[in-house]
Amino acid sequence: MPSMANPELPIPGGLVLRPFHGVRFTVDDLAGVTSPPYDLIDEAEVRKLLDLHPNNVVRLILPGTDHHKYAEARETLHQWLSCGVLTADETPAVYIYEQSGPGILQRGIIGDVGLAGPELGIILPHENVMPGPVADRLALMRTTQANLEPIFLLYDGAGGATTHLVDRIAASRPPLAETETEDGVRHRLWAVTDTGELASIDADLRPRQALIADGHHRYATYLALQREHRASVTASVTSDAATTTSMKPTTAVESVTPMTDGTPAESAEATNPGKPAKATASVSPVEPTEAVSPTNPPEPGPWDFGLALLVDSSAYPPDLKAIHRVIPGLPLEEALAKARGSWQVHDHADLAEGLAALEETSGPAYLLSAGGSAHLLTDPDPDQLEHAMPSEHSARWRALNTSILAEFLLPKVWGMRDDEQSVRVVHHDPEAAVRLARTSGGTAVILRPLAVDEVLAVAAQGERVPRKSTSFGPKPRTGLVLRTLTPGRTPSEENPPSAKSGS
Repeated sequence: MPSMANPELPIPGGLVLRPFHGVRFTVDDLAGVTSPPYDLIDEAEVRKLLDLHPNNVVRLILPGTDHHKYAEARETLHQWLSCGVLTADETPAVYIYEQSGPGILQRGIIGDVGLAGPELGIILPHENVMPGPVADRLALMRTTQANLEPIFLLYDGAGGATTHLVDRIAASRPPLAETETEDGVRHRLWAVTDTGELASIDADLRPRQALIADGHHRYATYLALQREHRASVTASVTSDAATTTSMKPTTAVESVTPMTDGTPAESAEATNPGKPAKATASVSPVEPTEAVSPTNPPEPGPWDFGLALLVDSSAYPPDLKAIHRVIPGLPLEEALAKARGSWQVHDHADLAEGLAALEETSGPAYLLSAGGSAHLLTDPDPDQLEHAMPSEHSARWRALNTSILAEFLLPKVWGMRDDEQSVRVVHHDPEAAVRLARTSGGTAVILRPLAVDEVLAVAAQGERVPRKSTSFGPKPRTGLVLRTLTPGRTPSEENPPSAKSGS
């Protein structure tokens, strides 16, 4: 393992997917209590989901009228667990998950993934995150003490044992749960509890590497919670040990502790027979414990894992779609006028014609619209582009359309940054982006999706694409299986480190 790993955190021995006590809805209408991932739900969708079922999971993942009432989510989770709307499976399991429908078939496995920083090369991020969404998810997970929806990981299974087992179970065993959502996608779930099958999965996955396809902000939150918890535990143990030591004499045996160079300190009993030892700068007043180090990491606990769906991308290639931008503060005519100094602008009668032209482009290209006509930007001025793009990044990164958008078009041409305050994002749907632009008096910027191999290549060399560059699918449905971090307790019985009860 790389030496730069944090010695105070457990180091997973490879890609680890651990069984857990899955928390599942017991209602008859399973489709009615599920939802898309939290960041794909707008206000209209929230209202629709709440009308669909009183126990829809959106009450947990986007709680309250402003979607930030974290204590309300905790109390709702507590209530649902107490009254049996939600229940935890008795036997720890990993869960085979299948999504199928028109043009869709994806199978994967849901479990507790061992957390690993990117420097370990086990779980690779490919996209930058923004502080706002991380703070939001951190407050929610900290308060509820739960992982309410899985992140989405891809790995190259190369026809390994896990993929064979997933397919065999899906083809031969009755599902634990099954439902069809209104988009026509069927969702099926199987629990794997057999120790031999779990061991086979573990052995197959450990040498592999995973890419975060969806859930960068939630994975960053997992890591933040892990650091919080470990810091709290370390502080508590140190405080308790110091208190215990101050309440009783330190014996000769207790005074033999490692020096900072790793050699044992000389016993006070040996140098002063019959006299109690005194703590010195080189002798710890805390009772001796094994040092935490990369070769002797702390025992992992629930905060050292996170809920994840792991999909073999060689068996089930993902669908990669674009995420479009809407700039409310930039009228279309102003955007076009500023762009003409560094881009070729091609006018099209409507959005459909513009989208067809965008599909035919090969280099950097963006389609601008606010309803009605559409305007295609192509062939940026090469000198201006080269001057704008950061030299510390690879040529592959600098050629990505989202990199050029974030480093050249937005800041240099239009004078703004690609941040949450200035730029809105719309997943997949160019017509929805144009509608938002029209109602906000701004400009929609329609992008082509990145290629999967481009994203994998950038991630493999340790770089990250700009925020909201990719939308991998199909994404797991939220609400089919949840994970609590304090099994056997309700969320209000024990607060996590630094928990805040406010919204």
